Amino acid sequence: MSATTNRTRKPRDGRKPDLTRSRGQSDIANQLRGRDWGRIAQDLDERGNAVIEGVLTASECRLIAHWYVDATLFRSRVVMASHGFGRGEYRYFAYPLPDLVATLRSACYPQLAPIANRWNERLRVGARYPRTHAQFISRCREAGQTRPTPLLLQYGAGDYNCLHQDLYGECVFPLQLAILLSEPGEDFTGGEFVMTEQRPRMQSRPEVVPLRRGDAVIFAVHHRPVSGTRGIYRVNLRHGVSRVRTGQRSTLGVIFHDAT
Repeated sequence: MSATTNRTRKPRDGRKPDLTRSRGQSDIANQLRGRDWGRIAQDLDERGNAVIEGVLTASECRLIAHWYVDATLFRSRVVMASHGFGRGEYRYFAYPLPDLVATLRSACYPQLAPIANRWNERLRVGARYPRTHAQFISRCREAGQTRPTPLLLQYGAGDYNCLHQDLYGECVFPLQLAILLSEPGEDFTGGEFVMTEQRPRMQSRPEVVPLRRGDAVIFAVHHRPVSGTRGIYRVNLRHGVSRVRTGQRSTLGVIFHDAT
C-alpha cells in the first residue's frame, strides 16, 4: 500500500469518508458476486447460517474497526447494559453510509433476495422482495422506516450480547450479515457467534459459528422454513455473542432493512 492510498480524503459530495481505498468498491462487489451462492443457499436452508470466508482483508478490518471513534459517521450509540441487552456497546451508522458498507448491502442483497422469496413461498408468507436493494429501501421508506441499521459493535473482556432478533419495523428482510473485524486468539478469546433455533414442541438447538477475521456469516433474522414429516414448518432463530474472556472484539453488522 502506498503512502497516499491510506490517506483519508475530504469528500466533496457530502458522503462519509472511505478509508479502504486499497481495494475499489467494484472489486469488493465483484468478489462477493463470484462466491458460491449455491453452496451458501444450501447452508442457509440446512442450518439457518452460512459462512463466507475472507470477505474483507485484515487491513480493511482494522480500518473499519477504527471508524468507531469517529462520531460523525454514526446516528446513535447504544450501551447494552443500559437496556438489558448484555454488555458492550454499538453504534448505528448514519446516512449516507460509508461506501464500503453501502457496497456490502447492495452487492449481497440481490444474491439473498431469491433465497428470501423462496423461504416466504415455502412458509406461505405473502411478501416478496424486489431485485435490488435500492428498490427494497424504497419499500422501507414507504413503511416509515428511514433510519439506517448497519452498525459497528465493540466488546471488551467480560462483554457479551444476549440472544436477540434485529426487527426494526413491519418491513423486514429475513437475512442479515455480520463480519468479524478482530482475530480470535490474537485480539480476543471467547466471544463466539452463537445461534439458537427454537423448534415446535422441541427443545432449542444451539450452534456456535466459528469465524476468523474478515469472515462473514449470513444468518436468518427471525425464522426459516424446515421440512418435517408433516410438511414445512417454521422455526424461530435468535443470535448473540458469548462472553469475551480477554481482549477486544469488533464486528460490522449489515442489516438490509431500515428502522422506524
